[in-house]
Amino acid sequence: MMEELDVAMLEPRVQFDEAFVGYVSRFGIEPIACYDYELVIEVLMDTDMTHEEAEEYFHYNIIGAWVGDDTPCYISQTEL
Repeated sequence: MMEELDVAMLEPRVQFDEAFVGYVSRFGIEPIACYDYELVIEVLMDTDMTHEEAEEYFHYNIIGAWVGDDTPCYISQTEL
């Protein structure tokens, strides 16, 4: 099992760690945390948000937040 890296993670960890899927690496940058998009929405809905509210919150406050080069990424595992 891979050790935990010192990267930016979604907070509070007790909620968002269930949506964490791993680390993303590519040439020239340090690894960053990667979260499952749909699971992040589910976590937000567990805080009494509707699906629409969770989507809006995610796009404005999570994916819209830049915290530097180690800003997490989000993967959608749905088929196009």
